[in-house]
Amino acid sequence: MTVTEQAQPAAADQARLSLSTQAARNLATTAKSVPQMQSISPRWLLRRLPWTEATGGAYRVNRRLSYAVGDGRVTFTNIGAEVRVIPQELRELALLRDFDDDDSLTALADRFQQREHRKGDVIAEFGNPVEALYLIAHGKVGKSGVGKYGESTSLGVLADGEHFGEQSLLESEAIWEFTVKAVTPCTVLTLPRRDFAELADRSPALRAHLDDVRSRPKLPANKHGEAEITLASGHDGEPELPGTFADYETSPREYELSVAQTVLRVHTRVADLYNDPMNQTEQQLRLTIEALRERQEHDMINNRSFGLLHNADLKQRIHTRGGPPTPLDMDDLLSRRRKTRLFLAQPRAIAAFGRECTKLGVYPQTADIDGTKLLTWRGVPIFPCDKIPITQANTTSILAMRTGVEDEGVVGLRQTGLPDEVEPGLNVRFMGISDKGVISYQVSAYYSAAVLVPNALGVLEHVELGH
Repeated sequence: MTVTEQAQPAAADQARLSLSTQAARNLATTAKSVPQMQSISPRWLLRRLPWTEATGGAYRVNRRLSYAVGDGRVTFTNIGAEVRVIPQELRELALLRDFDDDDSLTALADRFQQREHRKGDVIAEFGNPVEALYLIAHGKVGKSGVGKYGESTSLGVLADGEHFGEQSLLESEAIWEFTVKAVTPCTVLTLPRRDFAELADRSPALRAHLDDVRSRPKLPANKHGEAEITLASGHDGEPELPGTFADYETSPREYELSVAQTVLRVHTRVADLYNDPMNQTEQQLRLTIEALRERQEHDMINNRSFGLLHNADLKQRIHTRGGPPTPLDMDDLLSRRRKTRLFLAQPRAIAAFGRECTKLGVYPQTADIDGTKLLTWRGVPIFPCDKIPITQANTTSILAMRTGVEDEGVVGLRQTGLPDEVEPGLNVRFMGISDKGVISYQVSAYYSAAVLVPNALGVLEHVELGH
């Protein structure tokens, strides 16, 4: 190196009038944020759901006795384009609810005929004789009736797994009280009444079952299917008053608390040396708890045992009229319960609803909730939830619910007062230090959800997110 080259840095240092930033950083720490996590969501369900103590790890929901009416959905199998109903699934029909002869059910399944309908096809017409049972294997159909003044009225939408025309199997002179038209291309399985009658003549078990169904006394029930409470009103004088009692379900459902757990590991060297200005153990624990709470909300929506999507009553599941969620669809969902407190929807479903409102020139109001502007419908806020799944067909669901024990709604379940509890229903327990100097903590969250009465929760299904 030459003398001239050595002199250049020295000249630059002499020209500097203040300390360089590079040198200054040796004596100072940079401003920094706590560790960030992209998967943290608002978790509106956990924030808005009232929480109930589940002492002993379980919560029993006692209800008035309800009569099973067999209004479930039928399941199908297919080989290519050929669709077949699973024989045992025919027990979802009210008429065959208690029928346990698998041979006869298989024979019935074999007699169903597959039909394909295009959009707009009339499948059944008002006033015509009911001559077959119809099972919807795929697609949507709309039911419409005739109003008081001759106008057409919508009676709802049926979709995959639902059925109509069951009365044809018992009543030979029944007529259609509504018209059924294909809203989308449909695959429908039909069982003609004559085929059913022919099989009943050849099957002693089926014939005996039908005779038993016809002879059963009709149990008194209210419009919700609950055992009737007999009352007298509007009477005069001193008539004999009816006696009554409120019957209960003999085997009420119990919700056991579910658990999400993990083991957090922190090396003692990190915990000892790198805790300034932020405590490493606290930050590791904070991110772990956030992940557990995200899993908790996911399970409360999607778990097959207690998740809201799987525990909605079949009578409270409705379908969109055409595909995307429209104001009419939201009105249908809202009208099925009193005191609806909130809608829960995929963010993309909220966007789809907004587009449909714009097409119709409808502009829903917004509400400020916890500092966030949210879309509302009829005064009920629509909370976004990215835990609601989107199917491969680009469809999703929208939930509506009444909440709280006082209103016989939906409640969250947890148990507080746990050992080493750091948040309600969540505890962190020290597990020791390994031979390698690794500290272990067990982090556990206990939770579940309960629907106190069936109409507290409704689901708008098959919501299309875009064409």
